[in-house]
Amino acid sequence: MDPYINKANLEIDASYYNLLDIRSFALMLKDPSYCYKFYWLEAIVNLISEGVTETTFNEIIDEMICSAWYSVREFHIHLSGLGEGGSVRDGLERAILRLSELSDLPANASKTEIKNEILRHNAELCQAKEQLTHMVPYRALAGFFANAGEIVPWDSIRRMTAYIERFNSEFTVLPYTFGASRKLDKEVRFHPEWMRMIQDHTVSILGWIQYEKVKWLQNNNPEVPGLVYKLAPMDEKMRRLGKVRKLWEGVLECCEIRDIFTNELVQPKRYDIDHFIPWSFVMNDELWNLMPMDSSLNSSKSNKLPLWDPFFRKFSGNQFALYQLIQEKPGIHKLYESCWRDNLHSIWAGQELYRPGNTRETFDAILQTNMQPIYESAKRQGYEVWMR
Repeated sequence: MDPYINKANLEIDASYYNLLDIRSFALMLKDPSYCYKFYWLEAIVNLISEGVTETTFNEIIDEMICSAWYSVREFHIHLSGLGEGGSVRDGLERAILRLSELSDLPANASKTEIKNEILRHNAELCQAKEQLTHMVPYRALAGFFANAGEIVPWDSIRRMTAYIERFNSEFTVLPYTFGASRKLDKEVRFHPEWMRMIQDHTVSILGWIQYEKVKWLQNNNPEVPGLVYKLAPMDEKMRRLGKVRKLWEGVLECCEIRDIFTNELVQPKRYDIDHFIPWSFVMNDELWNLMPMDSSLNSSKSNKLPLWDPFFRKFSGNQFALYQLIQEKPGIHKLYESCWRDNLHSIWAGQELYRPGNTRETFDAILQTNMQPIYESAKRQGYEVWMR
């Protein structure tokens, strides 16, 4: 088995080796220039798993847009980083942003909703979609051509299409070949034996693609935490706020806490627990980032960042009130301890922020030192500031 395949945990049955060039298949994701190469192969694998034998560039690109939509819109992931002056480098990301401009689609839109809007705005999206067809469909097959000893006509789509057809018949069976249509209507035809192999190993192959995609995205979004969780909509069951809510209920029984945005008293059982820095960026429910807030404001704040000034000072004040009661009230301390499993994983919080003996100034300084860099990273990533 090829070491590159092993590294990606892509296990392919040896019975395919007599006909299919599995070693070259494993090179389809090697040395990409842009992220949409991952989404191209992923879309093909998904279509093949559904029994599709022939499709078009247009249909594959629609699949790619649907697949990357949530990462780009909800989590502000840059698929291939940013270029000079903050310009978006990746064509797939540009297509998604263009669709976002043209439609009212929410960040958590369903695949059906996204495809309906693509169809409605197809004329306006045509240029962005066509750009995605220029190289990747052909370059993805480069590993198969490496040992042929021929000059590959990369500079001409027409000659490249003819070359692939000839290569497929004379040298080795390729996963797909192309029809004679132009631009987005160009046909993509899947080889039956490659379809059989991919259908037999869909889970392993998609896992390999995701593994390579996450590595690429993390390298191009170095400040983004929890990126592995930002490739698809999250299961809300992963949220862990129940113990924190019980803790704040205990606090509200002992003292008055004011909503940092309205300055009104927080009423027991009539508030939401929300994140100061959006959950969609930090991807955790750490106690130091959580606050009680007016339920009516939660939806308008959504995944936006509050203005740092003046809201951080007020947020820190509520956190310090919580901290004092943790130190002074055994019952509150017990509720705090119940949060350890789900809401207290940050080493700095356990060793510094919640240690006994902090003054208000020390507490504020520790919280600001650790939260402000995360806040600024989210801002640089494109998170909107909430103008409350």
